[in-house]
Amino acid sequence: MSEGKLHFEDFPVGSVWRASGYRITQDEIIAFAREFDPQPFHLDPVAAAKGPTEGLIAPGMLTCSIVMRMTFDAFMFRTVGLGAPGIDETKWLRPVRPGMELDLAIEIVGARVSQSRPDTGLLNFSLLLCDQTGEPVMSQRYTGFYARRDTTPPPPAPPSPKAAAVIAPDLPSFTDERTNLTRFAARYDDVLVGARVVTGSYDFTKENVIPFAAKYDPQPFHLSDEGAANSHFGFLASSGWLTAASFVRSLVDARDRAVARQAELGFPILVDRPSPGFQNLRWVRPVRVGDRVTYDTQVISKEPDYRPGFGLARHRGSGVNQAGEIVFQIEHTSLVSMD
Repeated sequence: MSEGKLHFEDFPVGSVWRASGYRITQDEIIAFAREFDPQPFHLDPVAAAKGPTEGLIAPGMLTCSIVMRMTFDAFMFRTVGLGAPGIDETKWLRPVRPGMELDLAIEIVGARVSQSRPDTGLLNFSLLLCDQTGEPVMSQRYTGFYARRDTTPPPPAPPSPKAAAVIAPDLPSFTDERTNLTRFAARYDDVLVGARVVTGSYDFTKENVIPFAAKYDPQPFHLSDEGAANSHFGFLASSGWLTAASFVRSLVDARDRAVARQAELGFPILVDRPSPGFQNLRWVRPVRVGDRVTYDTQVISKEPDYRPGFGLARHRGSGVNQAGEIVFQIEHTSLVSMD
């Protein structure tokens, strides 16, 4: 039932929704990092204090997941929301540290009715997450689908055949191990555009889908078979942020394997540094409970002197389910030493 719920028409351009007072703890940071992003500056306060972050910081996907929960609590629980195709851009502006109180401002910056599905409206959001002093720590832009008033929420549309190639540049492909190890090269000059690595797989089960959703994305189609059956999805599906977080876990695991192999081959060793953000995240198809998604990452471009002493490498990450269908894509970045 959608009576009393907020629809597309209830979000005029220029309106702002707020959520405040989310206090992030060291325990939450470490628990999330242990499962999805086990890097020392997320896991170990002592090691983090001696590293480039000068203390423990939250994983970027934890910050995104917290923003999802704050958005849900601010207004999404009252909406006839139909999901989101992805995230256009996320910037991690400053480290999020234990004890911070996070405040979120969500502005509606665009709205239009879908031409192909006139019962659906598209809202463009601009989010700014700040700490308790008002300093911005993360910004984000994305589009969400919402039912229009006095319409029946539509069934999910089949993905466009073009969606799988939304950020797939024409790049050389390599098969030899030594070349593909440059995907995790420590020095800018050693990074080879086109280097690709299959990073790993993740099994989406009720035992991981439901607890993640309950904490960070408690929409009915993520929480129970009954709630999913009564939704526009019709089946239990993973939160998109679990899909993204499991990609990061596969990436970290692949990096650790690569660093160990690089040490054997005499490569310079990569020093871990936080990513400045990502772009063009696309949830191309829903990930169902029971799916196994296999991830890969490939260098798509690089930019020298992005910051003093560091260049920027851009990568395309993808996730493919057991049927060979692309379900996830992302452009993500890493800092690489210019020395």
